Amino acid sequence: MDRLFELGSEFWVAAAETLYMAALTLLIGGLGGLLLGTVLYTTRPGSLLSNRAVFNIVNVVINFFRPIPFIIFIAAVQPLSRLVIGTGIGNDALIFALSIAASFAIARIVEQNLLTVSPGAIEAARAMGAGPLRILRTVVIPEALGPLILGYTFVLVAIVDMTAMAGFIGGGGLGNFALVYGYRQFEPAITWAAVIIIVVFVQCAQFFGNWLARKVMRR
Repeated sequence: MDRLFELGSEFWVAAAETLYMAALTLLIGGLGGLLLGTVLYTTRPGSLLSNRAVFNIVNVVINFFRPIPFIIFIAAVQPLSRLVIGTGIGNDALIFALSIAASFAIARIVEQNLLTVSPGAIEAARAMGAGPLRILRTVVIPEALGPLILGYTFVLVAIVDMTAMAGFIGGGGLGNFALVYGYRQFEPAITWAAVIIIVVFVQCAQFFGNWLARKVMRR
């Protein structure tokens, strides 16, 4: 326990790094996933902007990348990371890899939630003269907003879990802190302190996501 107090400043820096990586990944990956998921929804056969060629290409790309284990994915995108952001190691490289991986996962969540919108609501909007983009903006996304918030909350929890792999490419965060100062130095108190903080982060994110989704769905 004394060792944990000695490393107090490093511990809180690691906690801040975890929050930074998770938040930025959710922002970048969330926008990318929303775009991809919306393209999947709108271009699928019989949808608002049906285009079989575009749908099949995007669908295959997502299906190709989504099953790759994240630890392998980090190594696979390192050359691209060096090309785009100038480095293949550290927190920024992890955020880059996480954002790409999260985009593909979120795309499926977005597509599935948009598909739950009642066809009757869409047909009613069409009958009133609304175009495809207006229907998407004013009917489909608002109707699916509550489930989308829950889906993004689920992804955020997964992102926090994946930040623990930052140490494999020279990054920081609570996962790396627990591994270096807890597991490798046989200090279970440090490991459990990191676990508790991660659990607190996840519980807060889940509580806020559930609250926001309920608030939206009651409107």
